[in-house]
Parts: sequence; C-alpha cells; structure tokens
Amino acid sequence: MTATDAVEGLDPEQSAAVLAPRGPVCVLAGAGTGKTRTITRRIAHLVSGGHVKPSQVLAVTFTARAAGEMRERLRLLGIANDGGQVQARTFHAAAMRQLKYFWPQVVGTTDWRLLDRKFGVVGQAASAVGASTSTDSIRDLAGEIEWAKASLVAPQDYAATVARLHRDTPTDADRVAAVYEGYEQLKNRDPDAVLLDFDDLLLHTAAALETSPAVAQEFRERYRCFVVDEYQDVTPLQQRVLDAWVGERDDLTVVGDANQTIYSFTGATPKYLLDFSRRFPEATVVRLERDYRSTPQVVELANQVIGAARGRIAGTRLQLVGQRPAGPAPTFVEYDDEVSEAAGVARTVQRLIREGVRPSEIAVLYRINAQSEAHEQALTDLEIPYQVRGGESFFQRSDVRAAVTAIRSGATRDDLPEDARRGPGMVRFVEAVLAPQGLTATEPTGAQAREKWAALRALVALTTDLLEQVPDLDLDGLLAELRTRAEARHPPTVEGVTLASLHAAKGLEWDAVFLVGVGDGTLPISHALGDSSSAPDEAAVEEERRLLYVGVTRARVHLELSWALARNEGGRKSRRRSRFLVDLVPESSPASRIAAPAPTRKRPVCRVCGSPVIGTVATMLGRCEKCPSDVDVPLLEALREWRSATSKTLKVPAYVVFSDNTLTAIAEQRPRDDRSLVAIPGIGAKKLERFGADVLAIVGERATR
Repeated sequence: MTATDAVEGLDPEQSAAVLAPRGPVCVLAGAGTGKTRTITRRIAHLVSGGHVKPSQVLAVTFTARAAGEMRERLRLLGIANDGGQVQARTFHAAAMRQLKYFWPQVVGTTDWRLLDRKFGVVGQAASAVGASTSTDSIRDLAGEIEWAKASLVAPQDYAATVARLHRDTPTDADRVAAVYEGYEQLKNRDPDAVLLDFDDLLLHTAAALETSPAVAQEFRERYRCFVVDEYQDVTPLQQRVLDAWVGERDDLTVVGDANQTIYSFTGATPKYLLDFSRRFPEATVVRLERDYRSTPQVVELANQVIGAARGRIAGTRLQLVGQRPAGPAPTFVEYDDEVSEAAGVARTVQRLIREGVRPSEIAVLYRINAQSEAHEQALTDLEIPYQVRGGESFFQRSDVRAAVTAIRSGATRDDLPEDARRGPGMVRFVEAVLAPQGLTATEPTGAQAREKWAALRALVALTTDLLEQVPDLDLDGLLAELRTRAEARHPPTVEGVTLASLHAAKGLEWDAVFLVGVGDGTLPISHALGDSSSAPDEAAVEEERRLLYVGVTRARVHLELSWALARNEGGRKSRRRSRFLVDLVPESSPASRIAAPAPTRKRPVCRVCGSPVIGTVATMLGRCEKCPSDVDVPLLEALREWRSATSKTLKVPAYVVFSDNTLTAIAEQRPRDDRSLVAIPGIGAKKLERFGADVLAIVGERATR
C-alpha cells in the first residue's frame, strides 16, 4: 500500500493523521468523523511503508466489539504477512495474554486463576466486617473496589481519597475500605494459586514490566508501535499499563474526544488526553471535525448542546461540520405524563417504520434502565418488536421479579384489610410491601441501590397509573395485569427497535433516535443536582451534559427529544424540561406542547341536573347516580360483546379492557371523536391508543342505524 493508497477517499485531516511520522500522534476525533477508519489506515500505512511489522503493533480499545471491528478492517486492508498480525485487543485481553506468558518468569511456580465473578468473595469480606450482604450492597461494594483499583487507590488510602474527591460512597468510607482490604486478603489465602480479578491483570502486567528488566526488554523488542482508541476513557491503572508498555519510547498514537467522557464513575479520566501535548511537546495533533454520520441539522444541535459546556474539557470541544445531505430538523415534544410520552414515541416509531425505516435502525434511549418499562409496553401495544440492549427487559430483571413475587405473596395474607385490596389503599399496600425490597422515601446512595430503587418506584407508579385507568381495579386485577405485561413483551430480536440506556448506546448509531425523559432530575440525573441542603455537583452535571451530547450524536437522520411534566396520567405537573435544553427548543416549535384532551373541571358537575357530582361512579358517568340514565342499551350490549372478545384475545380479565362503569359512560355519552372519548374518566392516552378506534367505530355504527 502506497501513501496514495493509504489516504484514498480520506479528507485532508484524516490524511494528515494517517501520514503523520512515527512518534507521538494525538487525534482529536469528534463523533462520526471516521476515527476507526483513520487509525486503521494509519496502521496500514506504517506497516506497508516498512516502518513496523504487523506483529510489532499493539492496538487497544475498550470493548471486544470495537477490537473486533478494528481487526476486521485491518484484515480487509491486507495487513498480515509472515511476521504475524496486528494485535487489536481490549486492555484486559492484552494484559491477560502477556501475564500468562510472563508469569513464570516473574512469580515462579505459584499458579494463578482468574476471578471473573467477585460477588462471592466481596460478600465474604463484607460479612467479616459487619457490612450489609444484600445483593445490591455487594454489587455496589464490588463496583467501589473496581473504581479504587482502577484509580490506583489502595485500601489504606481509600477513605482519605474519597473524602478529598467528595465521592458518593455506598456506605461509610471506612467500612468500604475494610471490605476492600478483606477482599484482597481473601484472594491471596490459597498458597497454591492466587486469585486475580480483571484489575489485577493490569496491575500485575504493569508490575512485571516495571520490576523485571528482562521482561521489559523482551516485551519492548516484540512491540514497538502502540495505538489507543477512546483515549478519553482510560483510567489511571490503564495509563500505568500503557506507560509500562511504551517505556521511554514515543511511538504512540492516541485517539479520543474529551467531550464524550461519560465513564468517570468507573475511574475514567480525560486528563491524559488533555495533557498529551504537554507530555509530548513535539506530538502531531490532528482535529477531525467533519461529521459523516449525521445530517447538518443533527450536527448543529450537537454543537449547541456541547457549546454550552463549562470547565477544562469544554475548552477542547470540536466544532463538528455535517457532511451529509440535509435532513429533517430535530423535534422537541413536551408531554403531560410519561405514559403519554411512551405512547407518542411509539406512534412516531410506527410511522417511521411505515415510511420505510427499518426497526433495527431506530433506537429509544433513556438515562436509567427503569425508564424502559413504559416504552416496552407502548411498543408492545402497537405490536412493534424491540430488543433491550445492555440489560434485561423491565419485567425480566431479577429485582422486578422479586418485587412482583413479594406483592403476590402479600396479597394472599388472610389478615390483609379490605381497603388495601383496591383504591388508594392498594397503592399504599404496594409501597409497604416494596419497602423491605429497597423502596425508601429518599433516593439511596450506590449505583446498584439507585437502579433498584428506580425500578421499585416505577412499579408503584405503574400501580397508580393502572388505578387511574381502572378505578375499580383490585389486587387480583393488578397482579393479572403485571403478569400479562410480563408475558406479552416481545423477546429480543435482531430486526427490532433498540431500547438502551445512553451509556449502553456509546459507540453505536441509528437512522432514527428518540431521546426520552430529557427533564431535570432525569437528565441531568437527580443526584447530580443535589437537594435543598446541597448545591449541584458541577462536574457531575457537566458529565450529564456530555451524556446528552453522546445521545444526540447517535442519530443519523431523525432525532426527537421529549420529556414529561408528570409521571402518571392526571398527575401533578411538577417537572420541567432539562436545563440543557434552554435556548435549544425553537420558539416556533409546535411540538413544545401536545394536543391535550379537553380540560377536566376541578369540580365536575352532572350533565343532567348541573349539580356537583360526588363519588367515583358519578364522576365516571358524568351525572348524579340519582339522575335518569339515557344509556343506549343496544350500544352498551355491543360494547360488552366487543370487550368480551377483546379480553379473550388479549388473555386478560374484561375489566382490564374497560370497567362496566366506563362502558356505561360510553353508552350514555356516545363520544364521536378522540377528544370526547378521553374526556370520560378512566380513558387515558394508552386506552385511547389501544382501543379508541374500535370503540368509536362501534359508537359510529350504532349512530347510523
């Protein structure tokens, strides 16, 4: 491959990165700017030009998927000869390979085994010091140990370090440190074979190169050229390994974008990318800003989002320039509640599919996994297949399954008061049952505990939502509905809409992206905003802004951002759009508000006598119970027959479709359009979407007779 071949089809900046001489090179690559293509062409150019053999190149990235993509591109470029192939691996895979080779030289006859699941050992360490051994606590402690090791923080330094950093810890810092120390001791108690976790692979690899001149010499004779992708995501431990690999040499190419730093909670830091030119003053620095992924309209919004960033990272922002043909402008939609938001997104997804967009080229992205439930249901209602990426679907999550089991068990108690089986008392019952599961009055600390807490809150909110739709719903009906929803969810499928958290979406792209729940308290997340007693964590808020930026840059053509003012239908509208959207929503945007149902008067009156109506049934019927009914009996019978057939098809109790009172109200009021139909209590956006067309058709057919 000649130099001309190496840069064929590349833009001037990409060509400059490919043709840069051996030595330190820093490629600042914005989203969609072709960084993988650029660095693989650079490797190909170095190999083809005789500067280095393929087997002397070590390229590292952060996911097996990215490493596989790099290997495939190099294969297509023909980068292999008798000297072997370029090694493209994750940090951990590269370290494991090296440690297996060098271990006998460094340690001797003592064997080692990989501890790929540390849960049990952390649990033993926690029990030994009296820390909580609940599943969520163990997971949070394991995550904290991983952060400490990735950040090169020893057990004895942990408490002081987190105090200095004002880090949110899952429990008392001294207790975390004790668990951490006990964990390390337990791994080394077997004299015949020590246990190494994934972080130990990196630690021991670095130590072998740092302490053994023979090992360092052999390694550095083998590998002479290094490439690091996603350099903004390296941890201090990974940087230590990289330093050990490179030694005093400078044949290093790094690629990254500080404005896509979204993993600081794992120990990742962009400081090594930001300081690269200071460490290597002679480094070649290339900025890739031509965006080949997204339309100019999406690119403009991405630039606006990151343009408001603050702090040192903001100083490195890249001004993306869209290279694709023009497309539709991003849309912004404000919904009354989350149920309406999910239904609205599902309808738009359905429209895009009808217009020819493949389901697998559509994604719904959210901040936390608990947000998936409403969107899973809305897509299921419209029979749109989907897959949940980076996690299980809502009702398949172990914590949700355990919570539903607890509700079902509580419902069988002989001493359960009758008022706990229906109405507001049922909501209080669900809250009480879920309290031992982790549902507290305030958001807990610890990532796993927060995730579970959000899922339990979603179950309570779902109970409230179902009760709003079916006022006479009881516990048996609630459990039947939860079971139906769990069974109705589509299994994962390749040709389906992707549901994913923003973190799980990093590195991916779709033709159409829906960013949902873009409201204060969700994005940015509530614990970044602080509370009445504490100010917002500015660094955390800025990371949330970068997370939104990552979400926006996943879209190629279609992009919609939405938020809801309340959790439940008819709930208090106490939420607001995200602070990140200030000055971004066009004043002319018709989607800043949705067409809402006719407003319900705070004090409803009887449509017959005009007196205030009192009671659930009277409110449902829209008249006093003593006032004469003008029900259309044949229409009511037709509605009942339809409900019976529908409930059998859906395999749900009849009242889950519509209660008797709702059918009576329809037969009395005889609505002729969506607006008058949703004005009947118990018929919200979800019921309208699911059954509205059928009901209106039955009413219309009766009216023509």
